[in-house]
Amino acid sequence: MIYLDHAATSPLRLAAREAMLPYLDGRFGNPSGLYAAGREAQAAVDRARATVAECLNARPAEVLFTSGGTESINSAMLGIAYALRRAGAGNHVVTTAIEHHAGLHVAQHLEELGFDVTTIGCDHSGRVQLEEFRAALRPETVLASVMFANNEVGTVQPIAELAEVIREYSQGREHRIALHSDAVQAPEWFQLDVKALGVDALSLSAHKFGGPKGAGVLYLRRGVPFRPLLHGGGQEMQKRAGTENVAGIAGTAVALAIASTDVDGRSAKVRALRERLREGICAAIPDAELNGCQTNCLPNNLNVSFEGIESDALVARLDARGIAASSGSACSNSTWEPSHVLMAMGVPIRRAVASIRFSLGESTTAAEIDEVLAILPGEVAGVAASLAAR
Repeated sequence: MIYLDHAATSPLRLAAREAMLPYLDGRFGNPSGLYAAGREAQAAVDRARATVAECLNARPAEVLFTSGGTESINSAMLGIAYALRRAGAGNHVVTTAIEHHAGLHVAQHLEELGFDVTTIGCDHSGRVQLEEFRAALRPETVLASVMFANNEVGTVQPIAELAEVIREYSQGREHRIALHSDAVQAPEWFQLDVKALGVDALSLSAHKFGGPKGAGVLYLRRGVPFRPLLHGGGQEMQKRAGTENVAGIAGTAVALAIASTDVDGRSAKVRALRERLREGICAAIPDAELNGCQTNCLPNNLNVSFEGIESDALVARLDARGIAASSGSACSNSTWEPSHVLMAMGVPIRRAVASIRFSLGESTTAAEIDEVLAILPGEVAGVAASLAAR
């Protein structure tokens, strides 16, 4: 298999697997236990927390372990918005139309809970505009949630600039607007420094950067009001109830530490392969159209539309040839509908339903890209011919 769907999930790093194994076997203690096995498990969690904090330029007490990106995003948005509303800060939330469904659906839930939610758009490249963001802020705004990089088209958002807009707007006000960012796609490709970004909360998912599935991270800046999403115990500094997934946490920390090393070199290598794929597609299939920003973007993400096809049919044909790609966000593959991201960008529906996402990884090779380029034009033509014959 030529695997070009790293935005959906990535293979478990060997070092992360090895870090997990002891806690899947003999070192099975509950971190809440006061006996030796429990203290050993707690020590593993503490070491992992310190490692993740160092990777993010955060304090260990600002790092919470979760079950994945979805829980982290839900916890950040619901926990901060609800706590600030209870504190009398306001009832308004700002987000964007291009968020992952884990964020969009939380925004809808917040509306059901009585919050007023403003959803701003983006330009044709998928980039949020600072002026529109600034105009959406109100005295009663308590939270803004904007993803770091889009999972479908790869466009990177100006998070530090958005944080500066919030700082300027909040001057002289009793309550500062909190900024959360879904940074699930960012590790491996960007050095994440929460202080430089100016975020109050940041969400990660371990399996996107070589860690295990079912594990995630939520950075929560010290002092930010927060109401836990999960109740029942005092784990994770009383912010996330439930017995810790010690093995998953250990694997997450090791994977993030590796992902945070040689980011520039890794990004440059994979970006060159992405450009090889992009240039080859444009040369072999002249009516192919690229979606998303082609410069300020994830180095591993290429979203392209092919005239006269349906993306699911092409994904199936590529799969039969041993190539794994995606027709959009992995979380939306069970329903056939145009990408909400492409629609928000103003992409015509005929292009939106004909879009394919190739997402490369550290293990992708030039030979694999060349094989894809040898196979893809014929499969695109085959799908187009089949649809034309209907």
